Amino acid sequence: MEMDNWRFSKFKQNDVVIYKIPSFEETGLVKHGFTTRLGGISKAPYKSLNLGVNTKDNPDDVFRNYNIACSSLNIEVENVVLSHQVHKDRILAADERHRGNGLFYENRFPEIDALITNKKNVALVTHYADCVPIFILDKKKDVIALAHGGWRGTALKIGAKVIERMIADFQTNPRDCIIGIAPSIGKCCYEVDDYVIDHFKESYENIEGFVENKDKGKYYLDLWGAHEISLVEVGVPYENITVSNMCTQCNNDIFYSYRGENGNTGRMAAILQLI
Repeated sequence: MEMDNWRFSKFKQNDVVIYKIPSFEETGLVKHGFTTRLGGISKAPYKSLNLGVNTKDNPDDVFRNYNIACSSLNIEVENVVLSHQVHKDRILAADERHRGNGLFYENRFPEIDALITNKKNVALVTHYADCVPIFILDKKKDVIALAHGGWRGTALKIGAKVIERMIADFQTNPRDCIIGIAPSIGKCCYEVDDYVIDHFKESYENIEGFVENKDKGKYYLDLWGAHEISLVEVGVPYENITVSNMCTQCNNDIFYSYRGENGNTGRMAAILQLI
């Protein structure tokens, strides 16, 4: 992807590089960012800002990387709530009791791919190395959420399900929500087969808007476009969605890429906290 098409803003502090969503910054309601692989202390193949607690990296290095990333965002590391992602669609409503989960003590909430909170000083964290990070902010009700969308989560419409949960639990109006779809693998690099496409045919009425035929039984899949369609279906205005246009595999020097590094790599993090 060309740099001049990127829609997130770059924040740099010393060697740490983090990307932010302009529409989120403008609200003044949150601290947030999507980390890169730059600015940490981990050694290869996790070099350098690896935040993946379930990788085979040195746990002490990962913990120090959390301190580096959180300090860059002016977030207390004790506030973090880590998810336990398994490519499903379970959602956890987090509060102060969950702070430290997954980092300061063992993860107590298995099979969670999305986090929601309306509490301040609760920093939601989800992890990535090609899958799609979805940032959600209800500007009127002060509710935030993160959703992790690999191809399975995207086929399950996890972003839309988070909006539906916010409607049920916090009386969110989808029109008040702004969305950021952060760096992940782009259509340019994401080749899949019939097995994957068949899952999307089961949940989307029309896949032509985000699937391109390559060869017989091979397709390019636009996960960003699929999420946009499902979010608009539940009432989020299209103009409220910002897609970063940043492909993690194309930009493997900046981001970890599971496909680009044959699975032997670190993890970036989406971090979001109400002020």
